Amino acid sequence: MDSVRRLAESCLLPGFVGTRAPGWVLDRLERGLGGAVLFARNVRSPEQVAALTAELHEVRPDALVAIDEEGGDVTRMEAAAGSSYPGNLALGAAGDPELTRAVAASLGAELAAAGIDLDLAPVADVNSNPDNPVIGVRSFGADPELVAAHVTAFVRGLQSAGVGACVKHFPGHGDTSVDSHRGLPVVSGGEAELDAALLPFRAAIAAGVRAVMTAHLVVRVLDEEPATVSRAILTGLLRERLGYAGLVITDGLEMAAILTTIGLEEGAVRAVEAGADAICVGGGLAGEEVVDLLAGALMDAVRAGRIGEERLAEAAARVGRVGGARARGGVAPDRGLGLEAARRALRASGLEALAGPPVVVELRPEASIAVGVVPWGVGDVLRERDPAVTVLRFDGRPDLDAISAAAAGRPLVLVVRDLHRRPAHAAGADAILARRPDTIVVEMGLPVRRPAGARAWLDTHGAARASAVAAADLLVGRKERAAP
Repeated sequence: MDSVRRLAESCLLPGFVGTRAPGWVLDRLERGLGGAVLFARNVRSPEQVAALTAELHEVRPDALVAIDEEGGDVTRMEAAAGSSYPGNLALGAAGDPELTRAVAASLGAELAAAGIDLDLAPVADVNSNPDNPVIGVRSFGADPELVAAHVTAFVRGLQSAGVGACVKHFPGHGDTSVDSHRGLPVVSGGEAELDAALLPFRAAIAAGVRAVMTAHLVVRVLDEEPATVSRAILTGLLRERLGYAGLVITDGLEMAAILTTIGLEEGAVRAVEAGADAICVGGGLAGEEVVDLLAGALMDAVRAGRIGEERLAEAAARVGRVGGARARGGVAPDRGLGLEAARRALRASGLEALAGPPVVVELRPEASIAVGVVPWGVGDVLRERDPAVTVLRFDGRPDLDAISAAAAGRPLVLVVRDLHRRPAHAAGADAILARRPDTIVVEMGLPVRRPAGARAWLDTHGAARASAVAAADLLVGRKERAAP
């Protein structure tokens, strides 16, 4: 069974802890491991990541090294400070697919220099449900045709730099109200809604996207099983109806939608049976024992006749092809493009330049699992420029008396994120505006709800550092286009 074990491990993309490759990862790569997924915990600097990926590729030249670098709110390479590139909603708001292509090419050039083979981006979900707790600003928007145009541009830009793109989350995570990290979402729309959700994926396939990531959700019009383990969806829909022949990678298998319903080992087996090629795991379960567990489950499935050895060989070959496609493009990074896009995404009303150092109040929700802990907000950016700026942060309901005392005679800026989904923050924002109607409201999430009585507001369409810099520039009346 040595050949079967090698094939089984070739289908696994685990994570690990540390900024250098552990010995077990290097040993496994020699024995056939498909590659690895990097997370923020693996990143200290671009140079360090380049050294890490070189170490992995030296052991196995076709090892597939992937990272979740969407830009905007979801960044691993710049998790310490926030992304220099705005996210999808900002690019959709800017409304220029050519700009999206150029931004993706610049991002891809940075990833290529760091030795990354596959970027787990772009998000191709149509954000048709504004209450979606996990997509939101990660989507280009709620219009399927707009999303398709920008997905196409992003795929082409990223791949022009020699980094593979991976569209997600197939067949569409936009019309959900449950985060699949925490539970199993169910999409109950009909054929018309499905066709709209599939439009960006069709566009990505036409653009030559190298990988498609599955969604851990039930699409009732197609199957009662989660898409990741549904043969009707991965083979019947994706392979046969849409004609996709490339790499299919699962979303993180330890997410609650799979772990607490099907289980890790059975989930891996059923995903490969359904048509997935690469099993992604390691966001939370990041040890050698996970590789042993999943490889053992796949080998047992071969012994039991559930998975043919030829199915594993097909899957392993697809992983190796993407890992070995390391033809880097001649694209140079340009972070100024990120700031330009962030500025073009701003939407404002009633703004005047700040008359003095403001008090900045930031209402800060709990970080989502998809985003992780990444700095965001406008306060620190303004304070970097003027130490007299005061920043007050509240996790729950804000302290109105403390805000009133600190902001007496000074401009007041209120920074929120997805206010429509956070009742305590919404009530607090309304109360602040009732006391200070001249408050400037900066929404850095999905701009659905404004505080009652707001006269001056600014929507950034995302919380990237580039978006914060663009917002700060507008607030102080600064016009030059320096990079963040």
